[in-house]
Amino acid sequence: MSQMMLSELIAALPLPAVVVDEQERIIGSNADARVLLGRSLDNRHFATILRQPQVIEAVEQCLATKRATTARHLGNDGAQDTTFEVSCRYVAAVAAVLVTFQDVTHLEQARQMRRDFVANVSHELRTPLTALMGFIETLRGPAKGDPEAHDRFLRIMADEANRMNRLVGDLLSLNRVESEERIRPRERVELTELLNATLSSLRPLADGAGVVLSLTVPSSPVELVGDNDQLRQVFTNLVENAIKYGGSGGKVDLIVTESERDAAIRGPAVRVQVIDKGLGIDPVHLPRLTERFYRADSHRSRELGGTGLGLAIVKHIVNRHRGRLRVESEPGKGAVFTVVLPARATNHSESAGTTT
Repeated sequence: MSQMMLSELIAALPLPAVVVDEQERIIGSNADARVLLGRSLDNRHFATILRQPQVIEAVEQCLATKRATTARHLGNDGAQDTTFEVSCRYVAAVAAVLVTFQDVTHLEQARQMRRDFVANVSHELRTPLTALMGFIETLRGPAKGDPEAHDRFLRIMADEANRMNRLVGDLLSLNRVESEERIRPRERVELTELLNATLSSLRPLADGAGVVLSLTVPSSPVELVGDNDQLRQVFTNLVENAIKYGGSGGKVDLIVTESERDAAIRGPAVRVQVIDKGLGIDPVHLPRLTERFYRADSHRSRELGGTGLGLAIVKHIVNRHRGRLRVESEPGKGAVFTVVLPARATNHSESAGTTT
């Protein structure tokens, strides 16, 4: 095989690739390999380029035994750590080893996410389980025969059991939402009716917190294509959070607006803003609010029964509807959660306010 044919063959490969001959020199490389390993590769000893011991060993073993070998090449592209699966195959026609690099960074990240998820779930369950086991031991021992202690401990145990139940429910909900994320909803949803029903169900919680709920909508029906139950879950979650964490402002506003073209989704859209007047959120937390189990105020969230999964569920539901979720907040100035959804139709009527 001529050098020209070898160069053309390597250039056609869809992966970064180099060819190492039996003198351990690189006799060919493609553009992707030069991006990954450096511009000046040809005619250099491969060990000066592939400096990682496990990769060097894999190439040497393949040269010696003429059998396929594999290794991992670890690096960094300037933005994140990278992982490449290195495959070495001996090519008898050129008496050399073909070394290819397959980027498996996304697979490593997925594995790490699964490990983190299991660790987080275990941590979230361990606390209430430990509390339940402690109270059971106390009721069997020191508090045995003490009716007052029984009642107090049973109330706490019920709270901890409910906390685990909420966590399991949110985990199942998150799993269901993620499994359906690529399936576009097809139901017709009248958004004003949905929001009125949502606020009605949350009125007892708002009254207990001393919060007034206000809904401002266009005078004509606002229709879109979506999943009614999931959209209700989105706005229930956002309004409930606004009551719990922003209720110190005494009011939560929902404002619905329509536009013929929204830059976020490049078409007709409906925007629903959930606005509270509370203490606000430190900007450092905003980029991570929709991560699973991330809490801006971990202690307060647990006290209020939060599982750390609500906004992750919201994000996946909004993604399924091809929408956008935006969060704006400043400490002391409340928070604004904006859901942008593709509109089914564009109305041109003026808004009319109602308070629930």
